[in-house]
Amino acid sequence: MQRRDVLRLLAVGATIPVLPPTLLAHLREAQDKVNSGNYTLRTLSPEQNKQVVIMTDLIIPETDTPGAKGAKVNEFIDVVLTDWAHDDERQAFLKGLAGVNQQSKDLFGKDFVDSSPEQQATLLRSIDDAAMAKHQGPRAVRHGNTIPSERDHQLQGPFWDVFKGITVYGYYTSEIGFTKELGLEIMPGAYHGCAPLTEKKA
Repeated sequence: MQRRDVLRLLAVGATIPVLPPTLLAHLREAQDKVNSGNYTLRTLSPEQNKQVVIMTDLIIPETDTPGAKGAKVNEFIDVVLTDWAHDDERQAFLKGLAGVNQQSKDLFGKDFVDSSPEQQATLLRSIDDAAMAKHQGPRAVRHGNTIPSERDHQLQGPFWDVFKGITVYGYYTSEIGFTKELGLEIMPGAYHGCAPLTEKKA
């Protein structure tokens, strides 16, 4: 099994629901800032950013298409934490990153970024296994025609669930994820299917 096949299993369960237009606009705005070419980190420290790059790239690594690193998911996360997250959500996210780093120190005697790729992958798998075990049993189901609230709860809940979710959002709303991974095309313009007709004058 290929490296991506193994590690992308971590992203299972972090699916993108139907989103209301205003929330999609926030995500598009975040991607626009990332794609400006000169983005400067505003929430993540350099060390935190290195950790986020590694973690997102383990979830969606590069194969024949660019992975999370190529899509600059780390910068997308920084935009969301800075411009969209509430202060408690932001602090919970940073605390979660610190928790992963502490686990790496406890297990391997090194910061997460200094651990070997094998150690990093092993740690994330163990975190994911523990998170998935908690999700066993009945789950609330959102019906396909249910529109979530304008500001949904993607940044609330256990850190690993939030991290996986924001990684998947960041990747698949990027141009790389949308066009190269999913193979979709952005439709130009808009389709106005219910335009009113005016009667022609003779």
